[in-house]
Amino acid sequence: MIAALDFPQISPNLVSISLFGTEFALRWYALAYIAGLLIGWRLAVAAVRRPALWPRETPPMRPEQVEELLTWIIFGVILGGRLGFVLFYQPGYYLAHPMQVFAVWQGGMAFHGGLLGVVLAATLYARRQGAPLLSTADMLALAAPPGLLLGRIANFINAELWGRPTDLPWGVIFPGELAQSCGQPIGELCARHPSQLYEAALEGLILGALLLYLAFRRGLLRHPGLATGIFAAGYGLARFTVEFLRQPDSQFVTPENPLGLAWHIGGYGLTMGQILSLPMIALGLYLVMRARRT
Repeated sequence: MIAALDFPQISPNLVSISLFGTEFALRWYALAYIAGLLIGWRLAVAAVRRPALWPRETPPMRPEQVEELLTWIIFGVILGGRLGFVLFYQPGYYLAHPMQVFAVWQGGMAFHGGLLGVVLAATLYARRQGAPLLSTADMLALAAPPGLLLGRIANFINAELWGRPTDLPWGVIFPGELAQSCGQPIGELCARHPSQLYEAALEGLILGALLLYLAFRRGLLRHPGLATGIFAAGYGLARFTVEFLRQPDSQFVTPENPLGLAWHIGGYGLTMGQILSLPMIALGLYLVMRARRT
């Protein structure tokens, strides 16, 4: 008998109704996106309403502009996240089934793709409004961690993106034959790392608390690009580390590559999540050094 935690009986749907033979549901995952965007919006508004936080006491935009930017961000998250998943993780499948690219209700979003979508949307909006690009990015870096925190908790509720097998006492027995079949003798259950909660704590809670403290107490936003650099490097390092404990995507796992490494030489290599995190770490460190020099 292994020491592990049973997966809590939480429905992935917050509310579910049936109309005319069709079921409509509000899923925790969708609610996490909505709540994360709204919380991030309010944090950004709170920051721009305090001129003393910004260089020359000039926020990058007005509160009403932040609300307009939110609409651009929503489209950037959805389109970028979906296209990132299609291109980074399952290009072969979607090349064979192109109409499935638009079936976002079936799941399949990639953070790195969503981030690129947000970067593009924010850049276009900032250029259009004449807002300083780095300070706009700093404002968004401050607003992003709540969405990461809630999104990873929603991943846990959905029993998806679970971790590798573990014998640690906080390992979780996730539902489903695929999650429980990890080389254990017949009749024994498989406990796995709750890697979703690891990411929620590192990428959302800890990184978010650090950025808020530095911004509102230590003058972080007075150095353009510094908050963005800390966010990018912090997220990249957190994701890179947790990938060692996270079950790789099934399309990368083969008998010759049981660790699911997207790039490997012999028994060593990197997962796709780690590969995509390396540019974030490099960019983050560059922005931090640049901000410190200036």
